[in-house]
Amino acid sequence: MMTTTTDRISSESFGGLSEDFDPQWLLTPSQRELQARLIDLCARVLRPNAIASDRNLIYPQENFKALASIGLLGLLVPTEWGGLGENHVCAAMVVETIARYGCPSTAMCYTMHLGAVAAALFRAHDNAELQTLLQRLDKDVAIGTLSYSDPETGSHFWYPVSSRAEETAEGWQVFKRASWTTSAGFADWYIVQTTSPDFDGDYSDLSCFLIYKSEVQAEPHKWDALGLRGNQSGTLLVDGVVIPAQRMVGPSGDGTASNDEIVDPFFLLCSSACWNGIAMGAVDIAKKHVTRKKHVDVGMRVADYPTIQDYFGEAIIDTSACRMYTFSMGQLMDQLTNGCDWSIHADTAALPRSANLHWYWQIKFSAAKNVAHVCDKMLHACGGSGFKKDMEIERYLRDGKAGWVMGPTNEILRQFVGKSALLGFESLDYWNQSVNERVLHNELKKMSAEDKRRLAQTLLEEMEEAEAPAKRPAMAGTTA
Repeated sequence: MMTTTTDRISSESFGGLSEDFDPQWLLTPSQRELQARLIDLCARVLRPNAIASDRNLIYPQENFKALASIGLLGLLVPTEWGGLGENHVCAAMVVETIARYGCPSTAMCYTMHLGAVAAALFRAHDNAELQTLLQRLDKDVAIGTLSYSDPETGSHFWYPVSSRAEETAEGWQVFKRASWTTSAGFADWYIVQTTSPDFDGDYSDLSCFLIYKSEVQAEPHKWDALGLRGNQSGTLLVDGVVIPAQRMVGPSGDGTASNDEIVDPFFLLCSSACWNGIAMGAVDIAKKHVTRKKHVDVGMRVADYPTIQDYFGEAIIDTSACRMYTFSMGQLMDQLTNGCDWSIHADTAALPRSANLHWYWQIKFSAAKNVAHVCDKMLHACGGSGFKKDMEIERYLRDGKAGWVMGPTNEILRQFVGKSALLGFESLDYWNQSVNERVLHNELKKMSAEDKRRLAQTLLEEMEEAEAPAKRPAMAGTTA
């Protein structure tokens, strides 16, 4: 008999919250069935492996094999290509479930896998290489990931100053240097972003490429982190690898559209679900403890104290708000795309998700802020017992700390939202191209006449130097 969600979360060994606190009405019957199978898989395989991953920095390869066994690597892949053909709400549910009942490190690696799968599906309609890859994800346990970061720009990951691509007779020569790539060295394939082959200094001109495991250099032995210790998020180098033309994902210059339409929405949706799952997992662990721990001297369980009840009430209410916010964004994405129908992107101008980026920023900020608070309070509720590693709550607390600092960091997101609300979206100036004339004129007012002359002379010299290369060929009698 199949284990149902209700059976699992009401079992004696689990001891966490009942299904009464889960928004099951958001899921279809088939999605609820998938959730129940996944919860069972988490209990049998993923959660035991999570302990070893955390203690020994082990990449969750075995957990990915387990996920592949029920078709979850191809969760978003259309059924005609052998996938489950599921939607955004289901993706959020799966990530949350893995983080809550199984392994947060696996949930984060899986989030990046889904992002890579989505980026491939976005431009797979006329690309045989991508179609072949997408049809073998579960059969071959082909783990994907995204590599968009840059060592020079940190959390401004959309600005790849250390990367480039060049056109060759064989296709493309790709140079990519990333500071943070989840699953680096362990993933079987990577979607990487660089400046376009015809790059002329405009950092909004970006392109994406499909790179395989044998073509990357990674240093997983250097990974040793506070939390999410199994995800192997480290440096990645693609050092001038030449790849066939069909391994450009989408047309040249498509990187910005891919980022705004796919990578940001899917990462922010699923990573938010990860943080929500960690928060719920901490509540589950703490509930099991406080309802069983007794103070014999006063004849009360820890759960009988009003202060503890207040802790749990606030934690559940705040986390429920974050969960509903996240699932609401999943529903919006489903509405915009006819239930995650990838065929709409045969029209390369179809970018329905990208109009709502400011909403995705908000769900990540809320979930990442909440998980740290909830895990902290659940540790308090458990008292000294919460410090013991065998209770696992300290692991969830450490894993949840990654939410705030994972790019885009919460500092960046709250400024994006505030600045765009007050000054308009154009004020965000992603590519550092707009001059803030108010600040410029204010600074110029502080300068003396002589300071202004020196500045003017410096600017004129810089202009002449910049224009010189363009003038010299024409002066030599060549065609301009």
